[in-house]
Amino acid sequence: MDQSELLYGRAVKVMPGGVNSPVRAYRSVNMCPRFIARAHGPFVYDEDGRRYIDYVCSWGPMILGHNHPVIREAVEKAVKDGLSFGAPTKREVEMAELMVELVPNIEMVRMVNSGTEAVMSAIRLARGATGRDKIIKFEGCYHGHSDCLLVNAGSSALAGGHPSSAGVPEDIVKHTLTAQFNDLASVEALLDAWPGQVAAVIVEPVAANMGVVGPAPGFLEGLRRLCDQSGALLIFDEVITGFRLALGGAQAYYGVKADLVTFGKIIGGGMPVGAYCGSRALMEQVAPCGPVYQAGTLSGNPVAMAAGLAQLTYLRDHQEIYPELNRKAVWLAGELRRSAEKHGVSVAVNQVESVLSPFFVPTEVTRFTDAKGSDLQRYAQYFAGMLRRGVALAPAQFEAMFLSAAHTEAELEETAQAADQALAELVS
Repeated sequence: MDQSELLYGRAVKVMPGGVNSPVRAYRSVNMCPRFIARAHGPFVYDEDGRRYIDYVCSWGPMILGHNHPVIREAVEKAVKDGLSFGAPTKREVEMAELMVELVPNIEMVRMVNSGTEAVMSAIRLARGATGRDKIIKFEGCYHGHSDCLLVNAGSSALAGGHPSSAGVPEDIVKHTLTAQFNDLASVEALLDAWPGQVAAVIVEPVAANMGVVGPAPGFLEGLRRLCDQSGALLIFDEVITGFRLALGGAQAYYGVKADLVTFGKIIGGGMPVGAYCGSRALMEQVAPCGPVYQAGTLSGNPVAMAAGLAQLTYLRDHQEIYPELNRKAVWLAGELRRSAEKHGVSVAVNQVESVLSPFFVPTEVTRFTDAKGSDLQRYAQYFAGMLRRGVALAPAQFEAMFLSAAHTEAELEETAQAADQALAELVS
């Protein structure tokens, strides 16, 4: 029995499922989770010292790779000054100024502690600013675990919300409406069904929680148009895409303006942090300026701000990272497709910049209904084959692979070879 198995045996006695976040439990791939002891560059190392090429990247924020010296040194310096003050700091101001400089169409920033908190607060602000209650989200898009967003779609796109978690009252989600990603008609139908009642449409500009599914041409532009026509606000949940698709996020990448934008751990170099941002007119409706209340003792934590400043400043000063990341991702996606075709395995590989995912389906994946057709057993077998060969993927089909600047040609070649062998096993 290895150390991960021993630790998991202890963990299940004191933590639900042995983990502090469900996907870490490896249940969808029928394995014992790997317990990670340390990480550096493109690698993570488990408690037995096994090295894995990491494509989880702490679910996205490690765009520079693990334990980057610039970020580590900034954190070490900040820690010497103290861990938390519960008071304003210079770093908060510098961080907000930098974000306003880099992200199109935002004038003010409110720091919080996670992507979930950022989205929850943005929804509250949208409702407070518009005086409306209903929101539209998309099936298969994940926006954190706040009550009003834990909703499954009904059989009809016009159905009201139904909780997808125990403990969420029907009354809380009755104002959450679900549309289909990449289907503007489903959004328009909801807006027509509840005229003047929708506060906001919230979307992942690139859906990365149903696997990776990019927006169809005109989809984001169509959302902007529909929101303008209906008086609803458009919220981009950029917890995944922010500072990863481009330095200015999805707004810069796609040239579409959002009213509110949310960010997560990438603005903290992987440390617990989030933010919601928008125009001065909207953001000054947040307390203490306005009537929309939101607060947090650890918001703008000085150590997290130091890490985030270091990462975003590095990205600003080294923008050549972005085309290089895309080049690597295009190459790796191409290798996965070639291996799948060679071995006769039905795999669709979606890739948008440095985020990609393979789906074990025979058709293209452009919306959640396509993604749901993926062969989960085959993904689990593929995952296990990759892990045995020293490649760590997300332990669930409907999560993304993330590349970092630390992944070199050597790691990409090793990954491609491992994938070729793992796919060959599926038909042997």
